[in-house]
Amino acid sequence: MRFKTINMHKWTKSPTAARKIGFVLFDQFSNLCLANCLEPLRAANTFSGCVVYQWELLTLSGAAVESSSGMPVLPRAALSDAGGWDYLFVLSSYDYQTHDHAKVWRVLRQAALKATTVVGLDAAPWLMASAGLLEGRRATVHWDIIDSFAETFLSLNVEQSHVVHDANRITCAGAMSALDLTLDLIADHHGQGMRLDIAHLFMQSGAPDSVQKTGAQPTSRLIRDALKLMRDTIETPLSLPQLAQLLSCPPKTLERRFKDNLQAPPGTVYRHLRLSKAAQLIDTTTLSVAEISLRCGYDNPSAFTRAFKARYGAAPTISHNRRPGKAQRYPLSVLPKP
Repeated sequence: MRFKTINMHKWTKSPTAARKIGFVLFDQFSNLCLANCLEPLRAANTFSGCVVYQWELLTLSGAAVESSSGMPVLPRAALSDAGGWDYLFVLSSYDYQTHDHAKVWRVLRQAALKATTVVGLDAAPWLMASAGLLEGRRATVHWDIIDSFAETFLSLNVEQSHVVHDANRITCAGAMSALDLTLDLIADHHGQGMRLDIAHLFMQSGAPDSVQKTGAQPTSRLIRDALKLMRDTIETPLSLPQLAQLLSCPPKTLERRFKDNLQAPPGTVYRHLRLSKAAQLIDTTTLSVAEISLRCGYDNPSAFTRAFKARYGAAPTISHNRRPGKAQRYPLSVLPKP
């Protein structure tokens, strides 16, 4: 089934014009790092019901490159022949030293002028630093080379962090950090609600990493535990006092932490998770609307239909002449393609 989410809550944001992203790949790049950026962006397009991200794969010369696992990639163009990006992601991994020379520095400097924000992934911050794109800034790099990075580029404030933001420069330490970075960008652009749905698709908790942002480890753990408890009790939703009791914290603390981390109170997040589950069941099963409403914590199918329509702009409708998993007739999908 295909639906488009309506912006009903402060923790969601209406789609804007598509953001353009360039990925410049160097030989021996990490395919996992690239996938951890591309797949969440692809999912964001599907969850949004429209194209909110456009991307292109580029190389320095326009010729094909190979990932570290030997997968060949044919780019759309040479880096110097493209531009106008909201984000330019630079991805270099193994053998980054072979790319650390004047020609690369020059092309990167020119490309940076055509991007609003430049992002360095894995070992690419080293190339960015050599090109003078990180001068005097805070930065990180893959932790295997972070000591040499700090010793080589003395003007940088090097941090052993997963992701470091400094104005229009972002540096990222590796493949798993790239997933966190992309989810954070999606949350910034489209709200924490979409981040939750996409993170769950990739079996992530969906809770922002408050350790990096605020230094408050307990907050992040509390949100993760609360989200798991909510998902485990979708059929029989708990009240805020019940949630707080099971999480061993005062209800006011739980509400404050949700608002601080997800920009929404627990009740809004809980309802979002229940309706996301309902959309999944509609899309992948032949259960009746009444059965789905019960499985998602709604005793009254009419109340469920109203809530569903308020979020997606269409009433839940089951096509009984289809097999589970077969695409329905709606124009926009709640669920990204596998």
